[in-house]
Amino acid sequence: MGGSTRNPRVLQGDNASGQSPYQRLSRRMLDISGDRGVLKDVIREGAGELVTPDASVLDITLWGMELGLLSMRRGELARFLFKPTYAYGTLGCPPLIPPNTTVLFEIELLDFLDSAESDKFCALSAEQQDEFPLQKVLKVAATEREFGNYLFRQNRFYDAKVRYKRALLLLHRRSAPAEEQHLVAAAKLLVLLNLSFTYLKLERPTTALRYGEQALIIDRKNAKALFRCGQACLLMTEYQKARDFLVRAQQEQPFNHDINNELKKLASYYRDYTDKEKEMCHRMFAPYDNGSTVGEN
Repeated sequence: MGGSTRNPRVLQGDNASGQSPYQRLSRRMLDISGDRGVLKDVIREGAGELVTPDASVLDITLWGMELGLLSMRRGELARFLFKPTYAYGTLGCPPLIPPNTTVLFEIELLDFLDSAESDKFCALSAEQQDEFPLQKVLKVAATEREFGNYLFRQNRFYDAKVRYKRALLLLHRRSAPAEEQHLVAAAKLLVLLNLSFTYLKLERPTTALRYGEQALIIDRKNAKALFRCGQACLLMTEYQKARDFLVRAQQEQPFNHDINNELKKLASYYRDYTDKEKEMCHRMFAPYDNGSTVGEN
């Protein structure tokens, strides 16, 4: 889930009317916990379905926040009041949050991923999956890829790789009529690029190259695929192949900063490599001198 939260504000003290800030705010807020422990006020309405209990979320540290998120929709901005039981409890969170404090959060829900539907579909046999329309397969594959992206952003590269492979398997084993094959190919291309990048992060350049080359079968001029293949070859010290891929990538995107930097790196590595080769050859063929003159007995 993508979202943003503002720092919690502590609500304490009374005003001239005898009401605390908590009491003033709570009068117009909706009780979503059933015991008025979590209260909500929508600032901006969202759209679509509510967050599902199986959705993948980031940075959920409070019970109240979890309940609050389950009441939200994509794009929604809301204000929440959490009583101590649903927030930081009797200990608080010194020095910012005193013990037994009611806190105010503003939360914006940018997006969320519902992996339950995807998990159920992936658990079906290939024959059962074939009974669903192609659009369903593409949707599940996209969810798997997005979930992989979510894990990748957390540097959980191994877990991301598993999700990407699930997406690729779904796309590989699903046939499509000629007029829809381009949809499958486009989905495969994105997954293959993700897998190539992930294996580079896992320091497995041979596998990264394999997936990059599969992407090039779909789109031989894809700059990202050429770039990933070049990176993989560079890590494998296959400098000529690396240069070939990177030059082709540069031809597609001449002003791409990453591609141009990789070519500079390649030139530096190759220069060091040739210098070492020259030094080795020099040592191999240098005159042998053991302190004696040739021809002496």
